[in-house]
Amino acid sequence: MLWSTAAGAQQRDQVVLQLKHTHQFQFAGYYAALEKGFYRDAGLDVTILEGADGDAPERAVLSGRAQFGTGSSTLLLSRLAGKPVVVLAVVFQHSPYALAMRQQGSVPDLRRIIGGKIMLGPQAETLNQADELVAYLRKEGVAPERLDRVEHSYNPDDLIKGRVDAMSIYTTNEPDYLDRAGFPYDIYSPRTAGIDFYGDNLFTSEHEISANPARVKAFRAASMRGWQYAMSHQEEMADLILAKYSRKHDRQHLLYEARQMVPLVQPVLVEVGYMNPDRWQHIADVYTELGQLPRGASFSGFLYNTDSGPNLAWLYRILGVAAALLLLGAAVHVALLARERSRADEAIRKGEERFRTMFEAAPMGIALIDTVTGAFSDLNPRYLEIAGRTPEQMAACAWTDLIHPEDLPDCAMQMQRLQEREITGFRSTFRMIRADGSTVWVEASVVPVDANKPGPRLKLCMIEDVTDQKETEALIWQQANFDPLTQLPNRRMFLDRLHHDIVKSRRDGSRIAILFIDLDHFKEVNDTLGHHQGDVLLVDAARRIGACVRESDTVARLGGDEFTVILPALQDAERVEAIAQNIIDSLLAPFTLGEEQAFVSASIGITLYPDDASSVEDLLKHADQAMYAAKGAGRNRFSYFTPALQVAALNRMRLTNDLRSAIKGEQLRLYFQPIVELGTGIIHKAEALLRWEHPQRGLVSPLEFIPLAESSGLIVDIGQWVFDESLRWVRRWREHVHPEFQVSLNQSPVEFQREGGTYDVWLRALRQLDVPGQAIVVEITEGLLLDASTMVTDKLLQLRDAGIQVALDDFGTGYSSLSYLNKFDIDYLKIDRSFTRNLAPDSSDMALSEAIIVMAHKLGLDVIAEGVETPEQRDLLAAAGCDFGQGYLFARPMPVEEFDALLQAQVTNTAAG
Repeated sequence: MLWSTAAGAQQRDQVVLQLKHTHQFQFAGYYAALEKGFYRDAGLDVTILEGADGDAPERAVLSGRAQFGTGSSTLLLSRLAGKPVVVLAVVFQHSPYALAMRQQGSVPDLRRIIGGKIMLGPQAETLNQADELVAYLRKEGVAPERLDRVEHSYNPDDLIKGRVDAMSIYTTNEPDYLDRAGFPYDIYSPRTAGIDFYGDNLFTSEHEISANPARVKAFRAASMRGWQYAMSHQEEMADLILAKYSRKHDRQHLLYEARQMVPLVQPVLVEVGYMNPDRWQHIADVYTELGQLPRGASFSGFLYNTDSGPNLAWLYRILGVAAALLLLGAAVHVALLARERSRADEAIRKGEERFRTMFEAAPMGIALIDTVTGAFSDLNPRYLEIAGRTPEQMAACAWTDLIHPEDLPDCAMQMQRLQEREITGFRSTFRMIRADGSTVWVEASVVPVDANKPGPRLKLCMIEDVTDQKETEALIWQQANFDPLTQLPNRRMFLDRLHHDIVKSRRDGSRIAILFIDLDHFKEVNDTLGHHQGDVLLVDAARRIGACVRESDTVARLGGDEFTVILPALQDAERVEAIAQNIIDSLLAPFTLGEEQAFVSASIGITLYPDDASSVEDLLKHADQAMYAAKGAGRNRFSYFTPALQVAALNRMRLTNDLRSAIKGEQLRLYFQPIVELGTGIIHKAEALLRWEHPQRGLVSPLEFIPLAESSGLIVDIGQWVFDESLRWVRRWREHVHPEFQVSLNQSPVEFQREGGTYDVWLRALRQLDVPGQAIVVEITEGLLLDASTMVTDKLLQLRDAGIQVALDDFGTGYSSLSYLNKFDIDYLKIDRSFTRNLAPDSSDMALSEAIIVMAHKLGLDVIAEGVETPEQRDLLAAAGCDFGQGYLFARPMPVEEFDALLQAQVTNTAAG
């Protein structure tokens, strides 16, 4: 069987597909054909190669290094330059090439680029996408000679940072990065000027078609099948590209690229691979206008015939003879027609009838417009339907009466340019007013009826109803700029408005206040009442915040429970405090959520422009720091940014950076504090405590660096290090001190609740060192049980199944109830030191401690008292039945070497006794 499999692989034809760029979703159809076995089923063994530049596929195919390649519409120029390239299929029905410019003003204007720096493509290449864009620029009245063209870097940062004023882009690629950077931009597409090129095309050589016709047909069919699959399984293909081809782009970008490709590939409207000779003729006409092709150039043989057989030369010869006979017959027929005028007139009449039938039944609106009088001289039914008017109503109005007043100036200007022969035609999208007052979006194409006459009066206007498309675009814009839950501006729109407000502030010298608002205790609402009720609260909170500001102010939701407010044109700084306090007071009122009520408060950070910073990035950072200062001060308050906050933030950042290298730099130290059995005084338990010995700062308190480790995610690696070290020592102590020695490890709630985290690594380490799970006790807080999700429950069950015990730390200070203790498998309760500190025979703390001990024993739990510092406390706890004690009376936390020596001394003393 292995031999037959190998033989089958050897029988498949070895072919190479050369791409024109690096791996990305642009070539997903070929990956799908390879990975889903479409090529294999066609008897092909295909290798897909990346391309370093746009000409790489053509060079590879013509030299024989590759049999197939991907190319743009410039393949037509190559063919007419004598290169034997043949287009097999069109993948992109519309070209993705466009120009991107920084957004300036409310109305896009391409002519702003005149005199500016522009990247169009590699300057060394003569055939590239620059041809398409150059034709567009010329058609829009922008002569390329008036531009400062620079070498293309293909880096959107050059546009964002102002190194260039415009650059050519793929509409499937760069806009995603511009959006992520919050950069305001306009896109100018050649299609708006009627220049509609094909995009990516699959091509081969005449030699390959003549030598291997069956292979060419099979490769094309398998590739198109792959494209159909790829466009229907976008997420699967994005994961495949990341796994097997390239990680240059992240998953979010690949899916963005896939979505943008849908209107370009049009997999639903046309068969993938379809190519229209008339479209290629249109492309040839554009090249002719650019002076790159002679007028009337023929591209015969350039388009692949999917129905062609393996060798039809004999048929062509027969057809040639037949054509000659037809020509002879035609000559005779012409002679007869000369004597039969009446029959010719009848044929013309029937032709006119056919044209009229096509005119009347055309799916698009068609009309003739007299540009002098503005009147309509002929209209088909579809035009009347789109315009929403009767023939009588249309006869009583001019074309200018139908166009929305806001769109009329641009249309009138374009019509004037057409009348003065500055342009040969134009396409425009505008709103048309119907007789009932409603509006409809139309895309119009206008050309002169007789272009050879000077100042032709009649114009042919063809319109399509694109209202649905415009509404879809509006919806997409809404979704891209507004939060779908609260309908407030999202981060992208917030940044755009802040940029505009800063520009205005610089112009008129006013100030701006930015408020960062974070809802306190919102997580508890989500956890207890559910995310649906949490969403209801967020919507109501957005409404309340909006009611506290002016209409000219901006309220945005950045995500989660974070809101921001921009207060522009600030005249009185005291007004900021009044607004902040109003927001706090408004949010303090109870939120009605179904049959429940929820209470939250707000922490607000305030920063001022230009007082605190001059850049957007610094303003947002400072507002965030001020908000956290408000939280740290007790919540339900506002705090202004101060330089001291920046210093503290900088210190936290530096300390976090130092913490990243603490493990590798062997700066972490493990200390142990004994847990003493009160009945015997024997130590066979200990709590592992972490210390950080910083090379410059010395010993850093856990209270300072543990929160940084939690917020940065370093707590996971640090927790693993603590476990590994503790496991090494507990193994030694179980062998040499006590066979049931246990070490308690504190688990951060962040570490315990992280998504996807399990104890599999711990369990493998226990098995490898042959240490039972009972050697480890995990200490958790009561808050974990209060917020216990399915994930927390599953982890507790995993610990139980492995034999690892669980201790509830600081018991008595939180909110746990007996139901929680009964529900979860807890092994130890640790009485908080606040009870132990004030123990006296008749004190309330003594009564509470006794109650905790009795309750724990009834539930089968052992009790450890923390903070035991005096013999009297020890004796009272022992008399109350407490099992273990921990505190300075027995020993302070000490380095592991000292603790090991203490245990060895205990062993020696026990043996001597």
